[in-house]
Amino acid sequence: MLSSRERVLTALEHEEPDRVPLDLGGSPTTGMHVSTVYALRQALRLDPPETPVKVVEPFQMLGEIAPDLQEALGVDVVGLSSKTNFFGFKNEDWKPWRLFDGTPVLVPGKFNTEPNDDGSIYMYPQGDKSAAPCARMPRGGFYFDALDRQIRPVDWDNLDVKDNLEEFGPISSEELEFFRREAERLYQETDKAILANFGGTGFGDIALVPALHLKEPKGIRGVKEWYMCHVRRPGFILKVFEAQCEIGLDNLRKLYKVVKDRVTVVFITGTDFGTQRGPIMSIATYRKLYKPFHKRINDWIHENTMWRTFIHSCGSIEPLIPEFIDAG
Repeated sequence: MLSSRERVLTALEHEEPDRVPLDLGGSPTTGMHVSTVYALRQALRLDPPETPVKVVEPFQMLGEIAPDLQEALGVDVVGLSSKTNFFGFKNEDWKPWRLFDGTPVLVPGKFNTEPNDDGSIYMYPQGDKSAAPCARMPRGGFYFDALDRQIRPVDWDNLDVKDNLEEFGPISSEELEFFRREAERLYQETDKAILANFGGTGFGDIALVPALHLKEPKGIRGVKEWYMCHVRRPGFILKVFEAQCEIGLDNLRKLYKVVKDRVTVVFITGTDFGTQRGPIMSIATYRKLYKPFHKRINDWIHENTMWRTFIHSCGSIEPLIPEFIDAG
């Protein structure tokens, strides 16, 4: 029988493993809602009733797929992610909380919410309730929706690329050490394929454009404004992506030096390119604005590491799949 790591690698080499590999919880796009994790753990009798489950990704309210649940389900992949989440605070100092449906959970210490008059719940960047809220969970809801973060009106005549780059920058020595230590631990203590979520290469990911972790984001942060720029100001989008790509490549070089080939797969982008009806943009737009940067990131990885690359997209994207393949 193959180990989990061998099973994933075999499949990625386009060979048939002993069974289909399974990823559950390895990335923000392959997770499970915390209420479902709780129900599953109860059904498998892994916990006594009312045992809370950690919320490891609070934007989508994803639950921790702990080692005992991984083993019970035959999960082959384990995630390597930053401790800092979408809202800009760390997953630490856990405290009890309950969902609208009564599910008991544990949330990070800076998971600070405020009820609204309509019964919804507001979330705040970096857990700072003195700032304007950045997300809202509707009454009876299960996860947060981003609020309109166009806090400052866009000065269309004086757009500054730097304003849409304030969330990107050189990876810190603290983060590098964390990834080094965690990659080594996961490689030594598990037999699972490691899926790394380094961040920084999700060009135009609409979950990231609003910058939920920034208290007063500058630049183009509204969903409508961002997508209109693809048509009206593609040159601006290209300049943002060019700068983001250089930062991302530099960070990947630093990361590879510390995690080496312990990592099996790297999450490149979760940008959504489709709706239920079809692609959200034309093939020509993808080729002009996105493909050059996907290709640069993928080419560097394939030429310099043994990592495999992972891309997520929601929606009906069949016409774009050949383009994704060509981009590496």
